[in-house]
Amino acid sequence: MRHAQYRCYRLPTATTLGAFFAFALALITLSFAPADAAQNAEFTIKAKQAIVMDAESGAVLFQYAADDLVPPASMSKLMTIAVVFRALKTGVKKLDDELNMSEHAWRTGGAPSRTSAMMVPLNTRTKISELLRGLIVESGNDAAIALGEGLAGNEIAFARMMEAEARRIGLTKSTFRNATGLYNPEHLMTVRELALLARFLITQYPEYYPMFAEKNFNYRNHKFINRNPLLFMNIGADGLKTGHLSQSGYGVVGSAVQDGHRLIVVLSGLATENERREEARKILEWGFHAFGEFKLYEAGEIVGSARVWGGDKLSVPLIGNGEVAVVLPRFPANQKLRAEIVYNGPLKAPVHKGDQVAILKVISSTNATAEIPLFAGEDIAPAGKMKRGLDTIYHYATRWIP
Repeated sequence: MRHAQYRCYRLPTATTLGAFFAFALALITLSFAPADAAQNAEFTIKAKQAIVMDAESGAVLFQYAADDLVPPASMSKLMTIAVVFRALKTGVKKLDDELNMSEHAWRTGGAPSRTSAMMVPLNTRTKISELLRGLIVESGNDAAIALGEGLAGNEIAFARMMEAEARRIGLTKSTFRNATGLYNPEHLMTVRELALLARFLITQYPEYYPMFAEKNFNYRNHKFINRNPLLFMNIGADGLKTGHLSQSGYGVVGSAVQDGHRLIVVLSGLATENERREEARKILEWGFHAFGEFKLYEAGEIVGSARVWGGDKLSVPLIGNGEVAVVLPRFPANQKLRAEIVYNGPLKAPVHKGDQVAILKVISSTNATAEIPLFAGEDIAPAGKMKRGLDTIYHYATRWIP
């Protein structure tokens, strides 16, 4: 992509938790394809919370109240599934292992509960593969609890496992109190963290992710149809999960692929099932139509640099993993981007070529954001004591402001 304008400038240094340094990189004017008069990057949504994310880059294409903590209902079963998938991938459990349907699982989430259930009989042993399909297709609360008890001994202990897994994968706000998403005032998630969780499941468990695309599941005499309406719309959808509580309304975590491009959408707080279905379809179609991928740097091209303490060089050049591209609105034309290099600094020597040491954060004039990992372009070896001492003096004197 050609830049119509490229002008370096400086922003005030930004810090996060006193540890992250953000340095202005450039202001870029982008020339996009001509826009039809009816096409616009603006979008309105009926959901009380919403986010659209590019699955490959993690770029946020649209967000509204995305960091509000709300009851996630059955959408939080994605974390239940994440814990089970990890147990399968690490060999702790196998798909053919059988788990018991305890009285607690049966009464709380099974037939007596009058909630969504896989209808596993009391004290019946069922394969993990079947419980997962009952959880994903039918949103079975009995299946969710049985899986939790099978991995942790009881549901409370499993909720602690869910929260620990959330922190491990970078979800800092989510709190879990059960395996099902049944209402608890302390069981909360944001739509942003639900999108990040969906992206994690898609990228980290490709061998298990196809379960989310199954439209039907038969168990004993029960024929279940997947509750995710996106799967039946011929829009490339292949997952993930719906949810509903009176306290939070109707919600959905969905993902679809068109022309090799995957989007993730999360909506919460909708009034009806029909509204959930139509709003999810509408925002996915808008996302595929209104956004495109644009190249900023060639493979191996230096994006910027990061300061290094105690190295034989003062800074290390930063490059992308191949081409550096962002997903941004196609319209309006001639948008400007604000770009920052963000890293936990100063970096400490040694720094090895290929280490991920920073991110390139790009924000468009329409407030779409993208974050691209940046890597050290060369080795930086440790320096001697005198050089490290001078670096320390320089660090305290300047705070590494460029």
